[in-house]
Amino acid sequence: MPKSILMLTLILIAGFKTCNGTKPNALAKSSTTMNKPTTSTQTLAEKPTFASDIRPILQSRCQPCHFQGGQMYEKLPFDKPETVTKLGTKLFTRIKNEDEQRVIREFLSKQSESAEP
Repeated sequence: MPKSILMLTLILIAGFKTCNGTKPNALAKSSTTMNKPTTSTQTLAEKPTFASDIRPILQSRCQPCHFQGGQMYEKLPFDKPETVTKLGTKLFTRIKNEDEQRVIREFLSKQSESAEP
């Protein structure tokens, strides 16, 4: 019994394929992002979202100051997408990782596209 559980776990970690040859999204993200930013698995069609892509970056780089209870929270709350949109690439003073910067730029471009009439 323990060997079958181990084998199933290894198969799931390796990423099984469905009938049409593609990985389910949840499995694809969880199995390919153990040591990488979540956003590195995005396809060109996917746009980053604040909750799943931007906020985790900011939490890892800017907490505790810019999140609830932090000394900078009242002035610049990074748990709100409008703060990120307002600051734009000024966030890069603390975020040096090029992959994270790329994701933030994509998010910002998505925000500016939706703001255009």
